[in-house]
Amino acid sequence: MGHSMQPWYSANVGEKINTSSPQLLKMLSRLLKEHQAKQNERKEQQERRRREAISAATCLTEALVDHLNVGVAQAYVNQRKLDHEVKTLQVQASQFSKQTAQWISMVEGFNQALKEIGDVENWARSIEMDMRTISTALEYVHKGQLQSASS
Repeated sequence: MGHSMQPWYSANVGEKINTSSPQLLKMLSRLLKEHQAKQNERKEQQERRRREAISAATCLTEALVDHLNVGVAQAYVNQRKLDHEVKTLQVQASQFSKQTAQWISMVEGFNQALKEIGDVENWARSIEMDMRTISTALEYVHKGQLQSASS
């Protein structure tokens, strides 16, 4: 640091300070060192605060991601449960459809059997009527023969 011989002015207007004085140089040197020390302290404090802010932001980000991951994991578990339930429901619906088809087939068979029973009943009535007619005719013939034989 070079020494210039320019006069310095003090707070008192017009009063010149001798810059060549060793005390003044010591004072200026001390002031410069204090200023640099304060600046370094401010830089360190600013760097410490920056690291703390980064650390806090990282913690917040991790917490948010963890929270989201819990939700995503729960949604995944729920989706798997739903998929399982859908498959189970599809199997049950298929079984129900087959059972219903069997029931329909049984009911149709029952209806056919009832029709056949009705047909047999009608056939039996028809035969009964024919038998009565034949019986009546035979009785009539028999009575006619009895009357011819007695005359």
